[in-house]
Amino acid sequence: MNFKKDAPPIVREFLVYHETIKNHSPRTVHEYYLDLRNFFRFMKMDKGFAPDNLSLEEISINDIDFDFVSSVTLSDVYNYLYYMSHSRVVSHNSRNVETGISSNTMARKVATIRSFYKYLTKAKKLDENPLADLDSPKTRKSLPRYLTLDEAKNLLSSVSGRNKERDYCILMLFLNCGIRISELVSLNLADIRNDNLRVLGKGNKERVVFLNDACINALNDYLKIRAASPANSPALFITSRKDRISKAAVHSLVKKHIKEAGLDSSRYSAHKLRHTAATLMLHGGVDVRTLQELLGHENLNTTQIYTHVENDSLRQAALLSPLSGFNAETEDDE
Repeated sequence: MNFKKDAPPIVREFLVYHETIKNHSPRTVHEYYLDLRNFFRFMKMDKGFAPDNLSLEEISINDIDFDFVSSVTLSDVYNYLYYMSHSRVVSHNSRNVETGISSNTMARKVATIRSFYKYLTKAKKLDENPLADLDSPKTRKSLPRYLTLDEAKNLLSSVSGRNKERDYCILMLFLNCGIRISELVSLNLADIRNDNLRVLGKGNKERVVFLNDACINALNDYLKIRAASPANSPALFITSRKDRISKAAVHSLVKKHIKEAGLDSSRYSAHKLRHTAATLMLHGGVDVRTLQELLGHENLNTTQIYTHVENDSLRQAALLSPLSGFNAETEDDE
């Protein structure tokens, strides 16, 4: 699906802006398109501009223009959100058909709609933003699942098999550097620079990730094996066929080694190893802003979900206060 071909001009301009000026990834821009397409499909249906015999998925938004977009009100958006949370069928193929979408999905859709109208206002296409007072729905914040230090050590110690050096190096980078799986598979040999890696993150933003001794040793051991069987690919991590390793292959090897380590492979994944790295670093004393930069988070709020690990330190600090054992009644008796 190509939004440049399928989206109406007023929506296409917004998407191109995010793709070029904001430098968002094609996947993010595509999600914006899907959210806006879904929203304007509902608007056409709700305002009577779509044939009654068409389902929401069958409604075209190719005729959406500025007049239609500018006619949307705050009440229209609330009607849409009510429909999505109460009437929208989640899965037609599921045995247990459910309605409604998650609070996180709802929040993302609202963010897309708000961003679209904010863009139109900043671009002076709208004199006033009709959705300036649109609130974001509350989302349920769950703590990230992660391995304990002993579980992480056990995972690394149990790595074996034909690709032992490669897999061990991959797990080591996940657990020490907290890189994303997309960042890991895109690494090239040229990205290794002494004691650091050049990582290409979301939105094509580069950052430098420094390597500790464990990572450097794991990389050196793997590079010896890789050099013994040269490949034309510039990729750092390759398969037995000498091709760049895929996300699916990394997901598979992570699950394999987690299971072999005696851990529940249904609970942990490559992304959970990133959570583990973040959690262990906070345990080790890394501050949240440094962790934000290391993980490549654009917003500090994304990083702050990991601060749950500091509860023990905060509790200990309270106990160590000189006044922790103070009792006014006891003092008066003396």
